[in-house]
Amino acid sequence: MPIKQSTPKIAVLLPAYNEEEGLAHVIEGFRKSLPRARIIVCDNNSTDKTSEVAQKAGAELWHQALPGKGNAVRRMFREIDADIYIMCDADGSYDASAAPSLTQKLHDEKLDMIVAARASGNEKYRPGHAFGNRVFTWAMGAAFGRHFTDIFSGYRIFSRRFVRSFPMMSDKFEIEAEMTIHCLELRLPFAEVQVPFFERVGGESKLSTFGDGARIAWLMGKLYRDQQPMRFFLFGAIAIGLISLAVGLPVVFEFFETGLVERFPSAILAAVLALGAALSLTCGIILDTVKRLRIQQKMQAYLSAFTAER
Repeated sequence: MPIKQSTPKIAVLLPAYNEEEGLAHVIEGFRKSLPRARIIVCDNNSTDKTSEVAQKAGAELWHQALPGKGNAVRRMFREIDADIYIMCDADGSYDASAAPSLTQKLHDEKLDMIVAARASGNEKYRPGHAFGNRVFTWAMGAAFGRHFTDIFSGYRIFSRRFVRSFPMMSDKFEIEAEMTIHCLELRLPFAEVQVPFFERVGGESKLSTFGDGARIAWLMGKLYRDQQPMRFFLFGAIAIGLISLAVGLPVVFEFFETGLVERFPSAILAAVLALGAALSLTCGIILDTVKRLRIQQKMQAYLSAFTAER
């Protein structure tokens, strides 16, 4: 069911890097499914004919010289005004015809984010990517709650409130994980909807299985440290404390037996490790307070955007 004319304006955001083969198909698909939507292609410093294809297909063309999907999306989020934002990869792997029902759901249910999850049984990406997606989705669930089955979907629908309160930090393909964590951190209303997933137009994905996987793992580790500092540093304090006990207990037993401390290096190392454990716990307590203040600031930005809509 299409969005009615009286409903909010929609912007389709297509970050693109060397997508000349599939871009026209994507633009045409969104043009048919959402004829009144504003379609913007952000050429992320492509070396092929991406810009020419975008203009020929009738889309607005923007440029972002800084490499990385995150940089392209950041510019569009900052500068494009809309009430509903659709972010989609420009490689033809996602179903543009699902956009009307997704935007209608976001509008009717007053959601802030919908993740168009790649439907089970339609995995067209490389086995390494599929395995990595499952591993990181499991890790995300373990850390922040099991709410999503596809945290790296590049097809998402957002409210204005989400976009205006999202302090994007990622530069590249880690952006989807950051979006998911932002939504969970502020406890925003969201949904996940299964959509068909197709073969990428124009060859294999430009993602590096190991390079981008390592980058995403590093980002998730940093995000977990930032979002759950008490757990992160408490785990460090326990680990360091156990090592301190393993090193120091023999020294203590020896002292009670002989009245002497002959293993000074071990005694010093155990004391240093004990101090390290105490410092780790202290860092966790302090950063947990800082985290709460940061969440309050992000919530204030969210509420300000919400008030501006009314």
